[in-house]
Amino acid sequence: MTLSPDAAFQQGLALHQQGRLDQAEALYRDVLAAQPQHFGALHLTGLLHYQHGRFAAAVEWIERAIAVNPGVPDAHSNLALALLELKRPQEALARIDHAMGLRPPSPESLNNRGNALQALHRPAEALAEYDRALGLRPDYALAHSNRGNALRTLGRPAEALTAYDRALQIVPGYPDALNNRGRTLRDFKRFGEAAQVFAPLLSIVPLRPHVPGLWFDSRLQICDWADYDGTVATLSAALERGEPVDVPQSAASYVLSPAVLRRCAETEVAGYGPGAARPPVSRARDGKRLHLAYLSYDFRTHAVAALIAGLIERHDRARFEVSAISYGPDDGGALRRRLQAGFDSFHDVSRQDDAAVAALMRSRGVDIAVDLAGLTAFHRIGILAARAAPVQVNYLGFPGTSGAPFVDYIIADPHTIPAGQERFYSEQVVRLPDTYQANDDARDPAAMASSRGNHGLPAEGFVFCSFNNAFKIRPQMFDIWMRLLRQVEGSVLWLLDDNKEATAILKREAERRGVPAARLVFAPREAMDAHVARQRHADLFLDTFPYNAHTTGSDALWVGLPLLTLAGQTFASRVATGLLHAAGVPELVAHTAADYEALALALARDPARLAAVKDKLNDVRQSRLFDTRRFCRNIESAYETMQARHLRGEAPAAFDVVA
Repeated sequence: MTLSPDAAFQQGLALHQQGRLDQAEALYRDVLAAQPQHFGALHLTGLLHYQHGRFAAAVEWIERAIAVNPGVPDAHSNLALALLELKRPQEALARIDHAMGLRPPSPESLNNRGNALQALHRPAEALAEYDRALGLRPDYALAHSNRGNALRTLGRPAEALTAYDRALQIVPGYPDALNNRGRTLRDFKRFGEAAQVFAPLLSIVPLRPHVPGLWFDSRLQICDWADYDGTVATLSAALERGEPVDVPQSAASYVLSPAVLRRCAETEVAGYGPGAARPPVSRARDGKRLHLAYLSYDFRTHAVAALIAGLIERHDRARFEVSAISYGPDDGGALRRRLQAGFDSFHDVSRQDDAAVAALMRSRGVDIAVDLAGLTAFHRIGILAARAAPVQVNYLGFPGTSGAPFVDYIIADPHTIPAGQERFYSEQVVRLPDTYQANDDARDPAAMASSRGNHGLPAEGFVFCSFNNAFKIRPQMFDIWMRLLRQVEGSVLWLLDDNKEATAILKREAERRGVPAARLVFAPREAMDAHVARQRHADLFLDTFPYNAHTTGSDALWVGLPLLTLAGQTFASRVATGLLHAAGVPELVAHTAADYEALALALARDPARLAAVKDKLNDVRQSRLFDTRRFCRNIESAYETMQARHLRGEAPAAFDVVA
């Protein structure tokens, strides 16, 4: 090199500060070729890797720099930033604390410490650190925004909005604050306002992860279908390219290709890497029960809890020990209390980080971890990435693949994942013989004491209904529903009053299609038993597509209400198909939109044909869909087969359970 190492380093540093990263990196390489232990070149090469998003390389280079000179606080702080990106918050916190021991805390270091604590699921402590940072710098917009995140996690969304607004006062158009403010507005079901927040954010940072999907989903929540097909095509193409434009839970509501959904899931979990190594096979199992641990955010008043409660109580305690790993809120409700009584042990880990939860499960000898959340909004898939159990299973809560190499199996049935579709799932597919969906046959039979008039329904006339949430309604299906109303005289469509904006827009959309808004009847939300019971007043449930009725479908069938579905190719679009086969009425499955519309019209116009279907559903509670004991035997057989393969030292492999 023509320059001395020190001169080359100073030139590289100047280029680095100008944002000319590639040229700076070349000069740092020259310095290191001459002086391999040059602290500055090692440290800033690591920082360059961090700026390029190569976080593992950043950690490697900065650790080399610290080995040369451990007394530079900036190196420890930058290492912490990279560790946070790699989802290693405990190590990041240690590095931040070390840096703060080398010099007095700065607003930046306190903010970063808050971020590490937030990642460790310690939001109250994180909030205190953000407050300390703001005590030193009251106009620190990033700390205000992060303070809002901690408040939101603590269940204080109104205060969170105030924090985001303060950040935006300091820095108008601040992307982090806009993003977080939009998410918090969604917590309040103020979806229209949220969409208006995400729209300008897209113009400021169009490639910010998940924001395009949040904007689209916020609009779908209120049935704003402007340029629906174009937006779906754009987002689907981006997801197929591996761009993180949406989260899997949202994408499942509009993506038609299971291959694209797998790609979306893989993109979402890529930051977790391959996960920790599977523990070695332990053959000391003689006389021990197989230890199952169910993980969920939703052990509370929630659809997942309602579905799973009977299964938990029915597990054979002579063969299985059954634990709950709960990382969600305790709402104090009846379902929470029932589940706490139903499990052998119930662990509230909501304030523990992923690594600590995984360590707890390993210490308790969990054999099979059953994740009931998948990639839903509050998932903790990092627990599985830390290899909490030798066998790890994706089940029930999320209708699709986890995309994670450290999740071994997904539980399905022959209809949700038909033969030939296994390639769309990163897990090995295990098919139960009747249905993948657990149900509780001990639930209240939902006696009905009301009349149609109590619900705003006409005393006479055909009642179509669809009690799916508004975000599942698509313009193509709504077109069909409106044509049905026009062709079936005196009929009405009974919908869930999900949110005021959606209700108003659906009324307008009906009028645009030549249907008086009065023929749409909106049902307010009620307690679950009352909601299920009132469905007996309907004649035919019209399913949504491509995101079917799931628990809602079981609720309708439980009271003998025929449900008409359209089957697609994705898991979410095939759940109702599986329910109907298990309920003994596969004739209610349509495979094209035209067949769906024709069958709905035929059933509405032919009372005898509809009555024949209802007769078949008279004994639906004795069907395989609601046979909790049979279901329990089937899924226990699946667990035992998974465990047997592991104990033989065999890799996970797909199989079908034979009843």
